[in-house]
Amino acid sequence: MSNNKESLPLTEANYYILLALQQPMHGYGIIQFVKEISNGRLDLGPGTLYGAIKSMLEKGWIQPVHQKEASRRKEYEITKTGKEIAELELHRLTELVINGNQIIRGEENDN
Repeated sequence: MSNNKESLPLTEANYYILLALQQPMHGYGIIQFVKEISNGRLDLGPGTLYGAIKSMLEKGWIQPVHQKEASRRKEYEITKTGKEIAELELHRLTELVINGNQIIRGEENDN
């Protein structure tokens, strides 16, 4: 797991892609999921998506889903390592929010 920590922080795109792949999904589905969950703020382009997919495949964070039927659409799913990475990033982001809220609220209380 210590090797996984070296991969943090994730880009926002990578984090959302890992969230999307908690269930098997193809590229267009990932793009739609990320756009929806981010309320349209993050709209992944194909180059960004497939570059991230290639990188995550090489790192072992995701894997292709072996489909019974021949399909043009490749589906991907998160691996155990990918889930660990997503958990570590969630923990890191939660810590950022907690610390930010404490500091900001402390500053507000001083006024």
